[in-house]
Amino acid sequence: MAAAGGDGGAAVAGDSGADGGGGPALSAAPGRAQVFTTVVDTFLEKLVAAGSYQRFVNCYRCFYKLQPQLTRSIYDQFISQLQASIKEEIQEVKNEGNLEGLFSSLDKVVEEAKDREEPAWRPSGIPEDDVRSAMVPYFLKHRSYLRRVLREKEEENRKVAESVLMGRDRIAELQQLIQARQQAWQAISKEQRELVMTFQEPQ
Repeated sequence: MAAAGGDGGAAVAGDSGADGGGGPALSAAPGRAQVFTTVVDTFLEKLVAAGSYQRFVNCYRCFYKLQPQLTRSIYDQFISQLQASIKEEIQEVKNEGNLEGLFSSLDKVVEEAKDREEPAWRPSGIPEDDVRSAMVPYFLKHRSYLRRVLREKEEENRKVAESVLMGRDRIAELQQLIQARQQAWQAISKEQRELVMTFQEPQ
């Protein structure tokens, strides 16, 4: 972590020099995702410091006296696996809660709020008015969204109904066509039977 901090400082210094000596450049504030990562790294550092090798040896002094090198190897593996396990758990929490997206959204909101001229919302001291002022815009927006979804669904239903009606009309046309052909076939069959009977009449 200290090495990372040193590299970051060198990078900032290099950027300042590249600006042409117009004064020290102000580095941008780190985003919430970066701050969260830094907090996790700091926590892991303190965790390793709390579970130092000396404390580990004190807990297993007899084993350490017999196998000091093996004790050190076991400790290193334990710390490595512990850090990896914690990082994996934290990453799963970040993925499940979409923390990266939420952090980015919060950074965007804060950035947009810097240029906002109107004052930020403050509670008035009257709970009913505060709830109304906070919830009414949300409900109005949600109502607009529901109306838009309703219009889309109604349009989809209209198209489906039209498709059903067109299908019914097509089925009716096919039924009429089948009936007409059936009648024509019956007429032809009747004529054939009459013609056969004519040839079969006695002379």
